[in-house]
Amino acid sequence: MFNVFRKEMEWGGRTLILETGKIARQADGAVLATYGGTTVLCTAVGEKSPKPGVDFFPLTVHYQEKTFAAGKIPGGYFKREGKPSEKEVLTSRLIDRPIRPLFADGFYNETQVICTVLSHDLENDPDIVALVGASAALTISGIPFMGPIGAARVGYRNGQYIINPTSYEREETDLDLVVAGTHEGVLMVESEAKELSEEIMLGAVTFGQERFRGVIDLIISLAEMCAKDPWAMNGPSETKTQLGQKMSELVSEDLRGAFAERVKQNRYEKIAAAKAKAKEALSADYPDVQMFGSVFKQLEADIVRNAILDNGTRIDGRDTKTVRPIVCEVGILPRAHGSALFTRGETQALVVTTLGTGQDEQIIDALEGEYRENFLLHYNFPPYSVGEAGRMSGPGRREIGHGKLAWRAVHPLLPGKDSFPYTLRVVSEITESNGSSSMATVCGSSLSMMDAGVPLIRPIAGIAMGLIKEGERFAVLTDILGDEDHLGDMDFKVAGTDHGITALQMDIKITSITAEIMKIALGQAKDGRMHILGEMSKALDHSRQGVNENAPRITVFQIPKDKIREVIGSGGKVIREITEVTGAKVDIEDDGTIKVASADKESAQRAIDWIKGIVAEPELGVVYTGKVVKVVDFGAFVNFLGSKDGLVHISELAPQRVAQVGDVVAQGDEVKVKVIGFDDRGKIKLSMKAVNQETGEDLQKQAG
Repeated sequence: MFNVFRKEMEWGGRTLILETGKIARQADGAVLATYGGTTVLCTAVGEKSPKPGVDFFPLTVHYQEKTFAAGKIPGGYFKREGKPSEKEVLTSRLIDRPIRPLFADGFYNETQVICTVLSHDLENDPDIVALVGASAALTISGIPFMGPIGAARVGYRNGQYIINPTSYEREETDLDLVVAGTHEGVLMVESEAKELSEEIMLGAVTFGQERFRGVIDLIISLAEMCAKDPWAMNGPSETKTQLGQKMSELVSEDLRGAFAERVKQNRYEKIAAAKAKAKEALSADYPDVQMFGSVFKQLEADIVRNAILDNGTRIDGRDTKTVRPIVCEVGILPRAHGSALFTRGETQALVVTTLGTGQDEQIIDALEGEYRENFLLHYNFPPYSVGEAGRMSGPGRREIGHGKLAWRAVHPLLPGKDSFPYTLRVVSEITESNGSSSMATVCGSSLSMMDAGVPLIRPIAGIAMGLIKEGERFAVLTDILGDEDHLGDMDFKVAGTDHGITALQMDIKITSITAEIMKIALGQAKDGRMHILGEMSKALDHSRQGVNENAPRITVFQIPKDKIREVIGSGGKVIREITEVTGAKVDIEDDGTIKVASADKESAQRAIDWIKGIVAEPELGVVYTGKVVKVVDFGAFVNFLGSKDGLVHISELAPQRVAQVGDVVAQGDEVKVKVIGFDDRGKIKLSMKAVNQETGEDLQKQAG
């Protein structure tokens, strides 16, 4: 019934298996990819014809994790998988970015790649398995995909690179880098690093490419056995060529004038006018809207790219290495714990830091298990940032991806939780955008956190690089504009400190780039990063001493584990009372660590004293202040030292003989008592007559 094809290889100490022909046979391509004990089903389906009027490639990639893959039942009310998690969104982008450039030019058929995690051994991350499986599924599908590609994860520890480190090994490495590409070059890089040098980062990329070449050969050998016939593709039509020539003659000079405009809005107005002029003159003879848009975009690209390659002139008049003017401001929001406004040319980020407690940590329910995250970085891109009126909705894939890139850049420089026990939330509002708002977020986040008093190890900055490549000629661009991103061949983002790189992300729109180009880009990026750090230091060059006055102060201390129950109380009664009465937040950890947080110093101290009173043990001969909670014939019970109760016998109430307990004390009275002993059952014996009730002095010591 099944015609199964299977290939396997040893890779990084584990077996990689690619199998097709048994599952999802109606998809154009379907591959079951297994690495170690992790299995992902990858499918690819393409529509046989494009939709009318579509002038772009409608590719969608969906990576989805099924909780049964790790033997779990989903949390929540409905007990089924819901909207994509952040990990699923980021992995979908990870797969999309290296495969998108390899589809044939002019292929506008809707294409969908779905990668479903079926089994997870909790050691091998499914993202690399899914990337390899998606490449294999597309390669055998017949869809015009100019692959295959390979991918690998690279770690770095003790001067050695590690291929596909396990989840345990990743916790100990100084680098988490994913690289994907072809035999000839690299298409995509995504990484987080602990201030590593440009040489080490480039070496990691090269190491990864060398190790995934065998995977590419494995996919090719599978395709030779079972690939479907390639779909027919039409080359550029004679009509399209004619339209290109006429459009160039008609509006080339107009477009050159438009791209000479330094101000983005003026430039866009002139481009729109040129497009309208071309439509008016040519649409009657060339009514195909899709073709018209494609030809106009190509003409724009030719003008911009040739100007850069021929004479080094960029859209805004800069040379290839100059960074746009930068203005940095901090402390601009009076009630925020930390704030910064970072402006670079026409890109601007308003970044705000908020300090919270352990109660504010985000609980993440992942396949690997539940864990808490105490550093959150959220990126928002409202439509007004590009001068448009658009739909406002929740964060999309772009917002999540850019936020995570900035998170990776800043994360290695954060202080340890032991020394800085706060939950950090950083929000970046992009208020203007014309190129690399994610790197503006990195710079603004660094300034904002330092303004809040977060003791960053060092300031962090980021910069975006671009590439124009035609044949053997190429130019690497520092601090790219939005148009240079759209019309160029590379988006290469580098973030780090003056000590080294903390995050690197690269996307290529051509078939691949060489190590030589990457080396030049990394060198220019370092120069640009140092310049930006210098500009940032004019506003703030180190973290402020102590947290902002509006932020909660957190006091950390330890109590015995066997006292945790007493502090919490039955059903949480005691801890609720402490927080309600004092106004402070209290976190209790399983090891007895107590964290008391409040912006009001007195409020925090009341909570601390309350807790310490609960867990403290009464000491013989020490005087305490307490409250009479019960009066009986033989004495009075006094509550002191938190929840501790002791008995003042009638004979210890006063120096003289007492006939009735009520003659001396009543319920609710505040009294001073001295611990004079403990009975056989541990009950506490107290004395009032041994203490001056007005001054609290120990009369017995005074007498001695």
